[in-house]
Amino acid sequence: MNGNDIVHAADPKAPLLPVQDPVERSQSFRSNIRSIFTLKNFFILLGPLLCGVVCLSVKLNGGGGDTSRNMLAVLAWVFTWWVTEAVPMPITSMSPLFLFPLFGISSADDVAHSYMDDVIALVLGSFILALAVEHYNIHRRLALNITFLFCGDPLNPSLLLLGICATTAFVSMWMHNVAAAVMMMPVATGILQRLPSGPTHSILVSKFCKAVVLGVIYSAAVGGMSTLTGTGVNLILVGMWKSYFPEARPISFSTWLFFGLPLALVLFVALWAILCLLYCRKGSSEALSAYLDKAHLKRELDLLGPMAFAEKMVLAVFSVLIVLWMTRNITDDMPGWGSFFKGRAGDGTVSVMMATLLFIIPNKKQPGEKLMDWNKCKKLPWNIILLLGAGFAIADGVRTSGLADVLSEMLDFLEEVPHWAIAPAVSIISGTITEFTSNNATTTLLVPLLIQIAQTMHVHPLLLMIPGAIGSQFSFLLPTGTPSNIVGFTTGHIDINDMLVTGTPLKIAGILVLSILMPTLGAFVFRTDDPMLGFSRS
Repeated sequence: MNGNDIVHAADPKAPLLPVQDPVERSQSFRSNIRSIFTLKNFFILLGPLLCGVVCLSVKLNGGGGDTSRNMLAVLAWVFTWWVTEAVPMPITSMSPLFLFPLFGISSADDVAHSYMDDVIALVLGSFILALAVEHYNIHRRLALNITFLFCGDPLNPSLLLLGICATTAFVSMWMHNVAAAVMMMPVATGILQRLPSGPTHSILVSKFCKAVVLGVIYSAAVGGMSTLTGTGVNLILVGMWKSYFPEARPISFSTWLFFGLPLALVLFVALWAILCLLYCRKGSSEALSAYLDKAHLKRELDLLGPMAFAEKMVLAVFSVLIVLWMTRNITDDMPGWGSFFKGRAGDGTVSVMMATLLFIIPNKKQPGEKLMDWNKCKKLPWNIILLLGAGFAIADGVRTSGLADVLSEMLDFLEEVPHWAIAPAVSIISGTITEFTSNNATTTLLVPLLIQIAQTMHVHPLLLMIPGAIGSQFSFLLPTGTPSNIVGFTTGHIDINDMLVTGTPLKIAGILVLSILMPTLGAFVFRTDDPMLGFSRS
């Protein structure tokens, strides 16, 4: 308090509260009103508002009555916040933990169980291993080595593009496709930085830059389809399969690999062919050879230095984990190591076990320092883990509330679709929806409905579930389809028209490949010829 304040306080005629100018008061009031009525706050209120409207005005016939209506109201609330991102996505993903008990959909214990099961453990362990790979720059070393092999002398742009895309797809097989795109994009753009930006050969150079960026984002998506850990959609599918049909044969890592890898390989070849036809024009080799050669990649590798003990150990742990995933369940004649534990051990079991080894094995850099510590794990993508948990919780809620029975009537036209047309019809539906919302959200909403329709059609549920889940990963047309697309847009090398031109034939190729493989290879791998009546719902 200064002297003026003392005098002012001692003045008996001074007002007890400071007097604000009327103009200033009016401006302050309008400012407060504007801060309240922002677009973001509107979307925050829109979620519970739509929920209330559904509860008061919607009446569903059949199903679970009030419970199914309440579930629909909660879906309106959650998906509004998800789509608009009015509330951070991880927080929205936790909202079923309080909405389901409050609306009488399920108990707190039941909904909380969805947020931690073997599939979530699989993701958690995989992310810790991915952080170790990133921390020791193993992904960069691997990417540069593989790309170095494909950079011929003289330079073949198509072959170099193949190397970049193949590296991205391979990395995406073992970690989330978004993480693979984020890791590989700097490697790809680092190569492109050596290209000229002037008018000389500008068209050919620009075309090749577009091909590289599009190749990275699409290869990350295609590679993620081949394994369970490549994308959250595959994990959501497996979690729903286990939830709806707990007595059925589980979808293990190796089971999915037998189907997903051939699918991804065919689609990858189609992607490479499309990119070469559209962007690797005649004369590209001469235009690029002076700027892209093995010397650049060799310098990048030399900067990394020789592989240290820590890198070798992380790579060894990751390799052992992949072998354990692939050998837990092999065939009926060769049941795998999982049979020794009578089915009690899952893919998440070994994922967490191998991740734990990283906190035990020393890195031989500093005395007492291990390969990983918890400080390095602060970058764990809890948003994805919570999103997966929310997906499992919503799937359980849609099923137990009876809402699946009601909503499946909207897709009852699929009951008239011939058997051979099931996969293309479902993949077209999910592939269209996924362009406007996230892959995970599309799968979470659509797959429970497809299960209900499969039961009505008396066909194996996976005949609809797998095309629905994989089709939701065909988000090739718009930047909003998946975060990987946004990663490509931030480089400035591509625009929406480039995605439409490249993504349209790629989406068509994906639907065709899935339509052929699902009733053939899928029937063998997933035994979809078995009658649906052999399964029991939980």
